[in-house]
Amino acid sequence: MKDHPATPLVGYAPLTDDEATARATGFREEMARRRTVREFSDRPVPRSVVEQALLTAGSAPSGANHQPWFFSVIESADARTRIREAAEAEEKAFYETKAPQEWLQALAPLGTDPDKGFLEVAPVLIAIFSQKRGGPRPGDAKKNYYVTESVGIATGLLIAALHKAGLATLTHTPAPMSFLSEICGRPAEEKPFLLLVAGHPAADATVPLAALDKKPLDAIAAWI
Repeated sequence: MKDHPATPLVGYAPLTDDEATARATGFREEMARRRTVREFSDRPVPRSVVEQALLTAGSAPSGANHQPWFFSVIESADARTRIREAAEAEEKAFYETKAPQEWLQALAPLGTDPDKGFLEVAPVLIAIFSQKRGGPRPGDAKKNYYVTESVGIATGLLIAALHKAGLATLTHTPAPMSFLSEICGRPAEEKPFLLLVAGHPAADATVPLAALDKKPLDAIAAWI
């Protein structure tokens, strides 16, 4: 006997082993085509696509179901320019003085640099914030739990949903990111987690060969 209100589980139709494997394989193959790009088209993305992707992200599991995330979708041209200027300033300092040589060597095969022009070109720019306090209902101010893990899972679902809609993405993490809080008008108790860029890839977009090098199953998993 459960001592809390509950509702019957729905949405899990029984599958044969072959059906389950086929679904898992199909999803794996689709997600294997996902790419991080830095060259975007300015082709608009319908707001409905972004809304549905955000609702998918909002369905993620979280500590105590407190859903400790907030997504700021940035459309203003002025805000985008300010974000680009702030991000490039941080990235320039990173590449010139902050980053250890080992890190720069690790990034070299990916061709990254301080130029973040995509922040003004891509049609979808989402600043993702984590919340120290909140709760399952708007206006709650309870302690949140497993915040980083929860927001990370939600971000992964958001990326998958945008890919499903045919969009390419880029995860951008300039450090520090405090400028996002100011530009997006978010409260001090929220912490910038990640800046997600999304849109249709440019016609001449390329992918570094190094980005295609993924570890095999036996390097990332084990059965015990």
